[in-house]
Order: sequence, then structure tokens, then C-alpha cells
Amino acid sequence: MRGVGIAQFGGPEQLELRDDWPLPEPGRGEARVRVAMAGVNYIDIYMRSGQYAKSQTYATPLPMLLGIEGSGTVDALGEGVTDLAVGDRVAWCVTRGAYADFAVVPAWKLVPVPEGMDWAIATALQLQGSTAHYLTHSLFELQPGHTCLVHAGAGGVGQLLIQLAKARGARVIATVGNESKATIAMARGADATILYRHTDFRAAVRTLTQGAGVDVVYDSVGKDTVHDSIRCLKRRGTCVMFGASSGQVEGIAPLELAEAGSVFFTRPHLADYLQPHEVRQRAAELFALLADRRIDVSIDRSYALADVAEAHRHIEGRNTRGKLLVDMSAR
Repeated sequence: MRGVGIAQFGGPEQLELRDDWPLPEPGRGEARVRVAMAGVNYIDIYMRSGQYAKSQTYATPLPMLLGIEGSGTVDALGEGVTDLAVGDRVAWCVTRGAYADFAVVPAWKLVPVPEGMDWAIATALQLQGSTAHYLTHSLFELQPGHTCLVHAGAGGVGQLLIQLAKARGARVIATVGNESKATIAMARGADATILYRHTDFRAAVRTLTQGAGVDVVYDSVGKDTVHDSIRCLKRRGTCVMFGASSGQVEGIAPLELAEAGSVFFTRPHLADYLQPHEVRQRAAELFALLADRRIDVSIDRSYALADVAEAHRHIEGRNTRGKLLVDMSAR
């Protein structure tokens, strides 16, 4: 089958399209999916570059197929799978191998995709949707009266974070890179935007909150922002660093957290918030919010499988304004 993978860690040039990858066979409790659409996410960059080479949660053995999110139809079932049938429309995330014609996925990770739902939307609501959902509903359960700071508010996760935070009644301040991105964030419901390249976002947050700070910061940028993010918090607030588009953070001094107001800092993995009892529940809630038009999904662009390297360069350039996808039907 066709697939894009790597033989060694490195830049986008390491991505190789091959048509001789072995067709994977589903084992017990697994299903094979004919992939219709794959998502492109920053975690793919971490895997490709070797930043997750020592990760136990997201193993990256070489050589390997990339792509940790996708959608399509069930093609074959492994032993013991009784809640799926060949031909079912499904989507998933947090199992690698989506940059290929076929992927084998644990059956419990597959969520039913409603008839009529576009593959692009179904895919976009997997990794990015689940991330925004657990951040706002589980890790820090937003409530009316809370104020949150969302970095990269015009990106795929950022747009969903803003919408889910507003759906829970919170006030949202978003950082963005330019005026056009500010327009996107405001259209998604942000109460205020900060152009972080031209403004000290820490000072701006203090001004916008009358010196109080925010209850929670959702930081996907990392190295360039995290120390000031911590200083944007209210006393005993929470800083969530769930990505590192500007580079990994080497360390946070415990005393820094104390001096910022006895605040909390966490660096979570999505996989720990997609346990068997949570996967389909999160997807069902996201699909329901979409059906009720309380959230919308922005698709930035899609690529053919042969152009995955271009997609990686686009996301690494921090130019995204929504979801990046790989359309397996495109040639």
C-alpha cells in the first residue's frame, strides 16, 4: 500500500512516499480502516523530528508510518471486535499510521461518524477537537465567570478552544500573530485579542483583567511564551502547556510558580484524556455541538499524500488558520 513515513529523524525532507508498505493486518481487538482523510498535526512534527524519540506514550520506532489522526471506512475486523462492522464510517486519533491507504486501530479508539458528515470535519474534530474538549471540560473545567488566555487563537485548536470556552460561559482573551488572525479569533467568539508580536501580552492581559490575571492559560507555543504565561495567572491559577510550536521548554523552576501566586503548571498528553470510557463520549459531545451550530470547524487546506512534506513546512511556519488535512483521494 501507499504510505508516507521516515527511516530516520529529521526535517520534512525525511518524509518518503512509498507504495510498498505492507498491508497491516488487524489483531485481536483491532480494526483495519481504509483511510479517506488524515489530519496533519504538530505532534507529527515532534515524531518526525525525534522530539518524542524517548516518549513512552507516543512511541516512534524507526522506520515508521506517520499520521496520528484519520477517518475512513472499516475494511476488516480482528478477533473479538463485535461493536463494528465492515463498511462502518469511523474516525480516530492517537494511533499512528494515518498517512497511508490503510491503518490498523484499536477498536475502542474508533468513533462512529454520522452519515452525511464530511470526512474533513470528522477528522478535524478528532485530535484538535478532543484536545480543545479535554482542556476546557476536564483538565480545567471552565465555568461562567472564568477568564482564560488562549495562545494561537487563529490556529485549528485555538479556534475550537475559543468556541468551547465560550460555550461554557467563560471570557476569552486570545493571542494572535497579525490583524487577519485577530479577525478570525474574534469571529470565533474571543472577547479580546492581543497581537503578541507587537504587544507585551503579559502587560496586556493585566490591563484587560484590571490587574487580576486569568484563571487559566492554554499555551501551545511553549518556549517563547510559557514564562510570561505563568505571570498572566491569577493567584492559584493554572498554566497548561499542551504544545511547543516555538520549541520545547527545558524547565520551570518551582519557585517561579510560587512567586507568580502559588500557581499550577501542567504539561499533559492528550492520550491520558482519551481513555476507553472517554473517547466516544468526547466525540459525541463535539458532534452534538457541531449539529447545534454552537461550534464550527475551519479547514485551512488539504494536500495529496505526495505533498505531506509541504504540509509539514506549512504547519512549522506557524501559518495555519485552521485544520490541515491529507486527502487520500487526491493525486
